[in-house]
Amino acid sequence: MPQPLHHVVIIGGGFGGLAAARALRDAPIRVTLVDKRNFHLFQPLLYQVATGLLCPSEVTSPLRHVLKNQENATVLLGEATDIDVEEKKVILADGELGYDTLVIAAGMVNHYHGHEEWEQWAPGLKTIEDTGRIRQRIFSAFEIAEREPDPALRREWLTFVVIGSGATGIELSGMIGEIAKNTLRGEFRSIFPEESRVLLVDAAERILPSYPSGLSMLAEKSLTALGVETATSARVVEVNERGVVLEKPEGRSVIRARTVVWASGVAGSPLGGIIAGKTGTVLDRAGRVAVAPDLTIPGHPEIFVIGDLASCPGKDGSPLPGLAPVATQQGRFAAKSIRSRLEGRPAPSRFHYFDKGTMAVIGRGAAVADIGRWHFGGRFAWFLWLFIHLLLLIQFQNRLIVLIRWAFQYFSYNRGARNLMLRGTLKLPITRPGENARDGQ
Repeated sequence: MPQPLHHVVIIGGGFGGLAAARALRDAPIRVTLVDKRNFHLFQPLLYQVATGLLCPSEVTSPLRHVLKNQENATVLLGEATDIDVEEKKVILADGELGYDTLVIAAGMVNHYHGHEEWEQWAPGLKTIEDTGRIRQRIFSAFEIAEREPDPALRREWLTFVVIGSGATGIELSGMIGEIAKNTLRGEFRSIFPEESRVLLVDAAERILPSYPSGLSMLAEKSLTALGVETATSARVVEVNERGVVLEKPEGRSVIRARTVVWASGVAGSPLGGIIAGKTGTVLDRAGRVAVAPDLTIPGHPEIFVIGDLASCPGKDGSPLPGLAPVATQQGRFAAKSIRSRLEGRPAPSRFHYFDKGTMAVIGRGAAVADIGRWHFGGRFAWFLWLFIHLLLLIQFQNRLIVLIRWAFQYFSYNRGARNLMLRGTLKLPITRPGENARDGQ
C-alpha cells in the first residue's frame, strides 16, 4: 500500500501563504491552501481602490486561477477557527482538516489601541470591504456638502482627517488631497472641493517616522503642495461622529470632520491568540506570534508562522515590518525548509531577510524611497514605485489594466471607480436657494 503523501496545510492566501504554496509546486506532497476569501489581495494598492483610482478586481486575483496549473495544490474556501496541536488538525467553521506540516499566514487586522468603538467613525484599510466603506465616505462627503445650507456643517463635511502617518496614511491623505484639488474641481455648483481641508495626524514627532528624517521633510513638502496639513506630536484621544479630539503639548483641540480614516496601527489576527494558547508561545505587543529563527513555533517544528502574524527579529533585533517582501521571502523560506526535511537534508536554521528598501507614494510625480544607502524622492522615486508595483501584481492582465488606468488618470485627473448609490440611511440636507457657498459670486 503506497505511503500517503505529506500534507501541508497553509492558512491564508496573502503574499506569504501564496509564496509558500507556489514554492512547493514540484514537491511530492499535497498542499491545501485555506482562506476565508477566494482571492489573493494586493494590499499595497488598497488605498487606490479606496480613493476611486482602481477597481477591486484590479487588485485581486482568484486563488484557484493562480494555482490552477499546480496539480499538487488544492484551494479551500473556509475560515480557520481553532487548531488541535495534539491531533494535528485545523478546525474550520464548517469542518476540520488534518495536516503534517502547518503554515500559518493569517495576517493582521486593524488595531485601535483599546478603542475598538472608534472603528464605526474611523474605518481602517486592511480588506477589500474596507475600501468600499472609505470610498463611500470620501465621495459622499462632497455630495452632502453640495446640499448643506449651513456653512459650519458644510465645512465639517469638507474636512478630512487621516490618523497615522506611515506609508498608508501618507498615501491616503495625498490621494484625498488630489481628489479635492484636481479630480473634483469644477464638478460642483455649490461648493469648491479644492477648498477642502485634509489633515494628517500622528503622535510621532514627524511624519513617516520609520523613514530617514530627510525623506519625512520631502514627503511633508509634497503633501503641502496638495493642500494637506500635517499635525505631529498630536495624540488622538477621542473619535466620534463629528470628528476627533487631539492631545498636543500645548493642550487639547477639537477637529470637526465628518470623514475620518484610521491608518495608525494593526494587530495580529485573532488566530495568533489561539496559537499562543495551544502551544505556549508568546505574543508581542502587537499580537504577533513569537517564532524561532527558523520561523517555527518553539517546541513545534511542524508549525510555521510567517508574514505579518510572525514576530521575527531582523538584523537590528526589532521585529521585521509587516511588508509584502518580508511575507514573500518567509513563505519561500518555509517551503525550502519543508522540502529539505522531506528529502532528508538539514533544513535552514535561520531566516535572513534581504531588505530591498521601502517606498511610499504621495501624489502625482511624488514619492519617497529608502533603499539601502540611497534615500531619494520626487519623480524618479515615483516612476520606480510604479514599475515595482506593476511587477508585483500577480496576473499579467491586472498589470496591463492598472498601467492603462494609471496613464489615463495621470493625463485626465479623472477616477473611474467613484460611483455612489443613495442609501436609505444617508440623510441629505434640503438645500434652499441663497444658502450655498457660491451664491452671489
